[in-house]
Amino acid sequence: MKLVIDGREISDEVAPYVIAELSANHNGSIENAVKLLDMAKARGASAAKIQTYKPDTITLDADTEDFMIRGGLWDGQRLYDLYAKAFTPWEWHEALFAHARKIGLTLFSSPFDNTAVDLLEDLNAPAYKIASFEAVDLPLIRYVASTGKPMIISTGMADAEEIGEAIEAAREGGCTQLAILHCVSGYPAPAADYNLRTLADMKKRFNVLTGLSDHTLDNTTAIASVALGAAIIEKHVTLDRSGGGPDDSFSLEPAELEQLCVGAKTAWEALGQVDYGRKSSEQGNVKFRRSLYFVKALKAGDTITADAIRSVRPGYGLAPKYYDELIGKSVSQDVQKNTAVTRDIIK
Repeated sequence: MKLVIDGREISDEVAPYVIAELSANHNGSIENAVKLLDMAKARGASAAKIQTYKPDTITLDADTEDFMIRGGLWDGQRLYDLYAKAFTPWEWHEALFAHARKIGLTLFSSPFDNTAVDLLEDLNAPAYKIASFEAVDLPLIRYVASTGKPMIISTGMADAEEIGEAIEAAREGGCTQLAILHCVSGYPAPAADYNLRTLADMKKRFNVLTGLSDHTLDNTTAIASVALGAAIIEKHVTLDRSGGGPDDSFSLEPAELEQLCVGAKTAWEALGQVDYGRKSSEQGNVKFRRSLYFVKALKAGDTITADAIRSVRPGYGLAPKYYDELIGKSVSQDVQKNTAVTRDIIK
């Protein structure tokens, strides 16, 4: 199972693919958006991601209770007003994609309707991400799949049946490179809600590449997910968590993004493979193991008694497991005190 996005392989056989999600953290400034791309590149992210929608393509300009946010981070706001503040203007997209190419950073987006997909196709986006709330929009998934580009689907709030339906829609639409992200659609989400063991089950149940979209406040959950099979990690990023933007409060600042990139790679390297052999870093320490040594002088033909040998450090003699076997045998030559017990000395 693997994806290739912009020439970069994503699989269990390589270090995790870290996506820096800009979301609304440009705070209405294209200059900030460019700085976020520069930061993602400088801090080691594999890719950056934006979101492509307009208030009118994602919701309705309505004041009824259905369109009011109650509770949580955005309590009291109208959906339309939230998205009007948070969206990435479409006229920015061409400049952002051009800048990402200039600095050698992969950039793609989450489209929220077919017109967004059309815009992103015009810009030759290398991949697509389906946001958690859109995982039930099967017509959108099929339309994205029809581009033939790799697709990543977040699964926040989706149950197993809905995840299966999203995967089926992607396959039906023509997607041949697909990954799904375990996600909790809380902003922020407590680590205890993540149930990371689900990752291993998802990989087995759906037979697709699996990763994590993480909305917790630090990197612990994301790095831990690598041990359970996450090949992709997505985290929101910001220039300054106190910047006042809609998503700033649960996003990583530059140094934290770098720590995530380094930590995820280290966790992946530590997984390695099943290996009970002696490791390279252990070779020089063999001498510190215990082994058998003569603790008194013996003449050729003398019997080895219990008080003649001991298990001590260093490890140049026979292993301590041979102690009982040696008692009662005799030596074939004179032996000095503090000499390692070796096979050639035993008669």
